[in-house]
Amino acid sequence: MADNHDHGNTPAAWTTVVLIIAGFCVGGLGMVLSTYKITWTIVGLGIVVAGAIAGKVMQLMGLGRPGYGEGAAGG
Repeated sequence: MADNHDHGNTPAAWTTVVLIIAGFCVGGLGMVLSTYKITWTIVGLGIVVAGAIAGKVMQLMGLGRPGYGEGAAGG
């Protein structure tokens, strides 16, 4: 159990992280630089939500870490 040091390096994890960081960047820059602050904040939030959904879908497709979320007895 202690020998498993993959740290979640999977396509699903990387996709989720990249999209969520991009969403925060879009929302943050929109709040600072744009006159349409609420619009860019909502767009950034939408990208964050899309990233979370994309990561979960990719995990369910088998691109995530196997055995994750099966409970203590699952592995």
